[in-house]
Amino acid sequence: MYAGPPRAVTGLPTPGRCLVMGVVNVTPDSFSDGGLWLEPGPAIEHGLRLLDSGADLLDVGGESTRPGAVRPPVEDELRRVLPVVRALANAGATVSVDTMRAGVARAALDAGARIVNDVSGGLADPEMLATVAAAGAPYVLMHWRGHAQRMEQRAEYDDVVAEVVRELEPRVDAAVSAGIDPQHLVLDPGLGFAKQAPHNWALLARLEALHALGQPLLVAASRKRFLGALLADPVTGKPRPTTCCDDASAAISTLAAAAGAWCVRVHEVAATADAVRVVARWAESSR
Repeated sequence: MYAGPPRAVTGLPTPGRCLVMGVVNVTPDSFSDGGLWLEPGPAIEHGLRLLDSGADLLDVGGESTRPGAVRPPVEDELRRVLPVVRALANAGATVSVDTMRAGVARAALDAGARIVNDVSGGLADPEMLATVAAAGAPYVLMHWRGHAQRMEQRAEYDDVVAEVVRELEPRVDAAVSAGIDPQHLVLDPGLGFAKQAPHNWALLARLEALHALGQPLLVAASRKRFLGALLADPVTGKPRPTTCCDDASAAISTLAAAAGAWCVRVHEVAATADAVRVVARWAESSR
């Protein structure tokens, strides 16, 4: 059932449908495309291709958050993301910086980024919330239980939906108390972060519980391991490679858009860009 048009985020595009965020990983070790766009030139070209494919936003990140990943020095993260953010912003893109570090967020905003996407929800860097508030930037706050090297050991829940909601509530309060405008605040349930496949499916099936927190939702399921597990080879049981899960990712995007998600974050944009427009047109025709 269509949940209605998504809540808007002040200062960002408002096309009256679910937005599409294209992923630009400027890292050597991201789970599906690490190393492909590590240098600025290829990363910028990739971002421009995503724009041409229909992306509304581009999310540029210089730190892999795959399970077990080791954090890069801050200097490396800055060196990776700043030229890409600057070039894509100058090309007219609405750029998000994917970082857990306040210093990187501040530098990227100065370089032209308009959104901070923090997978730690402000827990990794105590200066992050105040930095975003001072900049007046939109902020994506994700459910998080710890850094990549230990998060899989923390994937224990009695009721994952209730616990994610309960753990997000104080983070929302902290963000607002720090001065972040509620109209700038987006929530992300953190699929795959300290969550196993059944947890991810439960969260996707009950997005209405997350909507009850009163903020727009970002859904980031693209190419994650639970999709590869679902589509495993029926004979060998071997999970499907992440780069072969884009059709399934687009299916998730379709369902998330119908459930009222503000934005979906994807590696391959074209099919999802079509899908969210189909959902919006379908809904318009049903009214």
